[in-house]
Amino acid sequence: MFLQRTAFALARRTPVRAIATRPFSTSVIRSNKPKYTVEKEGKILPFEEINTEEDLIPPGAKSGTVPTDIEHATGLERLELIGKMQGIDIFDMKPLDSSRKGTLENPIIVNGAGDEQYAGCTGFPVDSHTVNWLTVSRERPIERCGECGNVVKLNYIGPLDDPHAHDHGHGHGHPPHEEPKTFADYVKPEYWYR
Repeated sequence: MFLQRTAFALARRTPVRAIATRPFSTSVIRSNKPKYTVEKEGKILPFEEINTEEDLIPPGAKSGTVPTDIEHATGLERLELIGKMQGIDIFDMKPLDSSRKGTLENPIIVNGAGDEQYAGCTGFPVDSHTVNWLTVSRERPIERCGECGNVVKLNYIGPLDDPHAHDHGHGHGHPPHEEPKTFADYVKPEYWYR
């Protein structure tokens, strides 16, 4: 009983003007226009027709449904899924040739579109040692495994007009990258591989 009287007394003391300073109808804005528009409703572009990043924006799922992977994936993930749907392996995920040991004359080829690529060597025959990660780059395209002697070589398949190809970091305010010195830098030149 006491609580009811206290609540009633508090409600009576509250100024009415503070509660209703503006009518409710002006607080709500109604709009039937959708917030986001989808240009290509429900259409998945074929891999050959993808030209810009805007082509990798999905149409989204229909209202009230749960989107599938292809309906909400964007960017590189969407490009990979579209490629897989057409049987194209975008990132070349098949394993390297392990039927032979790479030599300086006949190295194992590693395709890469970036400035550097990593290749895991498990030895020859396969799995004869733990994985050694080898780094091949555009400046240093050949690398040899320190444990088994397997040789890998970078085959650059990236764009020919790459702005970093001739820049080497000079134009962006960054100091040029210097390769750290290793024991290979002190080997006589006649023993170098080229």
